[in-house]
This record gives sequence, C-alpha cells and structure tokens, in this order.
Amino acid sequence: MRPVNVGIIGLGTVGASVAKMILTHGEDYKRYYGLDIRLVAAAALDDTAVKELGIEDVFTFDGNDVIDNPDVDVVVELIGGTGIAKKFVLKALNAGKHVVTANKAIMASCGQEILETAKANGVSIMYGASVGGGIPIIGPLKRSLDCNEISDVMGIVNGTTNYMLTRMSDDGMDYGAALKEAQEKGFAEFNPAGDVEGLDAANKIAILASIAFHSRVTIDDVYVEGITKIEPIDLDVARDMGYCIKLLAIARRTENGIDVRVHPTMLPLSHPLAGVNGVFNAIYVVGDFVGETMFFGQGAGGGAAASAVMGDLLEIARMLNEGFHETRWCECIDEIPILPIDELESEYYLRIQVEDRPGVFAKIAEIFAKDDISFRSVNQRETIGDLASITVLTHITKESAIRSALDKIVATGMLAADPMLIRISR
Repeated sequence: MRPVNVGIIGLGTVGASVAKMILTHGEDYKRYYGLDIRLVAAAALDDTAVKELGIEDVFTFDGNDVIDNPDVDVVVELIGGTGIAKKFVLKALNAGKHVVTANKAIMASCGQEILETAKANGVSIMYGASVGGGIPIIGPLKRSLDCNEISDVMGIVNGTTNYMLTRMSDDGMDYGAALKEAQEKGFAEFNPAGDVEGLDAANKIAILASIAFHSRVTIDDVYVEGITKIEPIDLDVARDMGYCIKLLAIARRTENGIDVRVHPTMLPLSHPLAGVNGVFNAIYVVGDFVGETMFFGQGAGGGAAASAVMGDLLEIARMLNEGFHETRWCECIDEIPILPIDELESEYYLRIQVEDRPGVFAKIAEIFAKDDISFRSVNQRETIGDLASITVLTHITKESAIRSALDKIVATGMLAADPMLIRISR
C-alpha cells in the first residue's frame, strides 16, 4: 500500500472540509480501497481552522511551501480566483505534482493551458468539484457517457439564483428581498454579482461544453444574462401559462456550431429541471444512445464540494497505487464554431409597459409585423395609473429579429420602462 501524500492550499469552507474528510475517513479508505491517503501539508492566509483540525504540525502561511515540499504527491488548490491560484496550479504541475482543484474560473478561462501543462509533465489535473459541487457530472461525461455523441447539456448550476427565484415564485418576494434573505442564510456572498449576473454559471457551462463536445469553449464564448431584472409579475405569468423561470446554463451542439449561453429561461413545468428548487442544482444531459439523463444534488457548500474533491483524490491515489497515470488530459481536438446569440431561434416572452391609451399597442404590433414576428398570445396584466403592463408570447423567431424590433420600439419613446425579454425553452 503506497502512501499518497496530500498538500492543501486554502483552508476555507471547502479546504477545511477536505482536510476533515482525510482525517476522519483515512482508516476507512485503507480498509475499503487499500488507499493510504495522508495530509502532510496545508497552507492558508488564515489559521482559524488549523487548531480545530489539529494540523498545526503541517501548517504554513505560504502555499509555495506546500508545492516545494518533496513529500507531497498531490496538491489540492482551493483558494479560487484566476490570480495566485493559477500560478500555484501551474507551478505544482511543472514540479511534477498531481493537482486537484475546484476552481471553475481558471478551468473556464485557461483550461487548455493547464491541461497541456499537465500533459507535458506527465501528471494529472482533476477538477470534478468545479461544476455542480457534490454532483458527479464531470466524471460521467468523461467516462460513463463518452461512448455517446452528446447533443445537449443544460442545467441549473447556481444554487444562489435558484434559491432566489424559488422564493420569488413561491412566496411573491421581489428581487431585493430574495437577495437579502439569501445573503442572511449564507447562500449569497456580500457581493453577489458573480451569481446573480450569471458569471458563475457561465464558467461552469464553458467547462461542461468543452468536455461534452470535445471542442474548446471558454468563458468569453458564453452569452450571459443574469436574473437582476426578473420581477414577480414575470414569475406569475410564467406559472399561469404552465412554465417556471430558471437561470439555465445551456450548451447545444447543432449542425452549424455550438450554442452556449446562460440566461433566465421559461421552462415547461413538465420538464425534469422544472422541479429543481431552492439551493439544489441539476444537470440534464442528452446522448444519442443513452437518451435523457439528469444529475441532481447539492450544488454548493463545503461538504458537497469536498466530496467531489475527495473523489478526485481517491482516483489519483488508485492510479498511483496501480502504477499508471491519467492519459486523457485534454480531449478538445475538434474546432467547432461558437454560434452568436443573434442566430438563436426561440419563442420569446416579452413584457412592456406603455401608456394606457388607444392605438399604442397597435403601433407596437405593426413594428413587430415588419420584422416578421408573430404573436402566440397577448395579455394586459395590470394597469397602474396611466400605465399598462402588457405581456406577449411570440412564435419561434430569430433573436436578431426580436432585438431589431425592440430597438425600434424603444426608439419611438412609447415605453415607460425598459422591456423585459425572456427566452422560452422548446
């Protein structure tokens, strides 16, 4: 039984949980799997968790000490971000250390560089915790489902926004109240921009699309909209029509290229993802032979992410004990174009606020007709003073067409507020 020595950089919620798992379940890993995993080094800027874990003898304030430690076989990077974290990961790989990370930002922005560095040094880089927290999605995409041609990957991959939309839908909260509650419960950061503006989800779908379609997709390729403009009326309308609204991360392989985007979506209540509420995440994958599959679970939190990190650590330990290394560093061998959002064809939900007087909507309808956009339904939801709120559902049309029509309508000065546009899932 070859000891596998682990060094952790970052002892926040996830890092401390990983250390605790090693210390708590180490003997179980020996008994059940024949794997002797030892924590021999740990680094953090804050030593708050050190005494509680009882790891004073292996602790340092400098992450370089972990990488430079000759006893360390595997470096676990859990500090996040794309600055010093990237430097630590590359340094560890170049030093011949295997690396496990939960860092979605570096894998979505510079994953190719990191994977190629691992290959050049003959070591493994594993990042199963970068998407979906404790949900095992990256492993199955790379192994269990890789015999399929994947056509669709679609998911609720941000627990903060899913919790907020659930509260807004079920309890009539407005955006501000839902965000405040999410922050009070620890689901949202003090600065929630990465979640509510869709950037966290965009990083994750870039990673999943790269794996699923064997073609490099980066964060810069993903069209992104967040949930900051969603109002209770939009959720009420959706429910009345048999839909819910979710912040979806979507990647589809089409004949013309990869369609990859993050935005609020009206989803039929019959869809498997429609029932995923609160802080839970779920990822829906379609393969040509396996058909529809869905992975569901805790998408965030120290325990869930630590579980995914530990799964990667066990996999590396098995490889080291059996005398072979991971050979599938980067499988992005195809060069599939990314489709611009203007090429998207979808049904759309539109909410506009106009003066409640004759002829106004007729002029708006005329503009839509000139852009060859037809309506599936039109409803006047409420009138406040002299203003009427009108909701429209369109038939399938191109994004470029509806954007053109909205620009023309805004230019007329007839709208009392910015229009709300939400894509409807087929």
